[in-house]
Order: sequence, then structure tokens, then C-alpha cells
Amino acid sequence: MARVRVERSVWFGEAELVPDPHRDAGWTVAVDGVTQSFVDLADPTYLKLPYVAWIGQAVDRHWPPGTAVSATYLGGAGCTLPRYVAATRPGSEQTVFELDEPLVELVREHLALDEVPGLEVRVQDGRAGVHGAPEDSADLVVLDVFRAGNVVTELATVEFLSEVARVLRPGGLFAANIWDGDPLPFALGAFASVCEVFPHVLVLAEPGVLLRHRAGNIVVVASTRDLPRPHLEAWGAAATNRMSCLTPRQLAAVAGTAPPITEANPHTTPVPPVLHPHHQRNSPEDQTSEA
Repeated sequence: MARVRVERSVWFGEAELVPDPHRDAGWTVAVDGVTQSFVDLADPTYLKLPYVAWIGQAVDRHWPPGTAVSATYLGGAGCTLPRYVAATRPGSEQTVFELDEPLVELVREHLALDEVPGLEVRVQDGRAGVHGAPEDSADLVVLDVFRAGNVVTELATVEFLSEVARVLRPGGLFAANIWDGDPLPFALGAFASVCEVFPHVLVLAEPGVLLRHRAGNIVVVASTRDLPRPHLEAWGAAATNRMSCLTPRQLAAVAGTAPPITEANPHTTPVPPVLHPHHQRNSPEDQTSEA
């Protein structure tokens, strides 16, 4: 049976589910022409978008293979990472906070969202979800949120990241996807915020982005215990889309520094996201309050 493109208006634009011509069960989730997720229904371990693969590698190396985790995600769309964790770590309990209810229903209807074991998708403000979560209740927190195409600066404040740290269990993993470009005003400030809260922090990105040659995805991973830096460095050097793995000192030498972002001093102006083959934009959040 031939697969066909599905289009539907959602809260923050026009959504499309586009069948992939090269993978029989592959689908691209897009809103207003911008890719938000890639999902392979037959192989949830296939991570097409580079930055999603980086987070997947960080998760894979932070815990022994197959170890179940409790995970919380801010931003969902096609729920690529929750599908990956469910497949590679059976028994994991996962919660996704996604504000765009029509988009959730579209994915539920066509991309087998209800068949992902251990996954609950809540149509709820993600920041409120974190504030309402019990202390030490999650092993993994992933932040990948944009609001109507813009980076959400209030989710990069020291105050909010302190709430994330409260929710994480000791030794848990925090991962955040950032979009920025020369001169990396938001990324450097967000990185400094994470460093204020967590003792172990790494940044993962393609070299051209860190060298300010172009805008792109930057992933920050953090924990209260050592991160698997040597393994990530080796994987990144061999990846098709080469990934650099830098410590705070290395990042400062390459790209400089910025003060941390706080509620009293939200000093950064992010570079707006653009149409880019490696940029996955998660569902836009509420334009007046964070989702």
C-alpha cells in the first residue's frame, strides 16, 4: 500500500508527515516546512538527524547497555528519542511534555505513538511539568524546545536549570539542544548557566558551528558524575557528520565565554533558527508562557 503525505493545521503552523523515499517505514515530521523529527516505525534505533544521534550516544554511554531509565522530555513532536530509549532500554518509564495538542494527535494517529512501551505524552507546559515533578524522580531530562521558531531563553536560566537538577537523581543526565550562530550569544550563555548548576559539562557540535562559520545545533550534556568524554570524542571523530566534544575550558578557547543567563539578566539574543538540513525544531511552545 502506497504511503501518502499527510497535512494538517496544528496550533503553531501547518504540519506535514512526509514518507521517506529511502526507508519504507520512515517519516519526516515537519511544521511550516521545517523538519521537527524523523521517525522510522520499523527501526526506532535509527537516528537520522545528527544532533539526535549525539544525545543518543550520550545516553548510551552514560549507563550500561539495556539499563532502564526514567526519562522526562521537554518537547516531543515525533518522539524520536523516547522511541529510541524504549527500544534500547526496555522497561524505561518516560514522560514527554508537548504543548501542541493537534500535533500530538496527528503523530498518535499516524505514527503509532501509543505503541511505544512505557511512554506517556502530556499536553502540558513543560516548565510547569518540571516544577511539579518530585525531587530525584528522573534519570534523564532532555530539553529540546523552540517557541514559534525561536529559542526559549527562560529555559536556559540558572534558576530553571536548578529545578532540572532537583528533579534529576544523583548521577543522572541532562541534555539540551540549542540552536545558535556567530557570535554564539545564546549558546555560550546557556553553557555558562549549565556550568553554574552541574559539575560535569560537555558541549557537542559540528566544528563549523563552534568555529562560528555557520549556525547550527549545539548539544549540552551535564551530570553530577563524570561524563563519558573519551567515548564521545572517539565516536564523534568517526561520525559521518563529524562531532566535536569539548570541555568548558576547550570551548572557551575556541569560542569564548559569556555570563550565565539568569531571570534577572536574560542578556542573550539568540540567532534565529533557519531552514537547515541538520536542524530539527521541536514543537513551538506557547508564545506567552513556556510549555
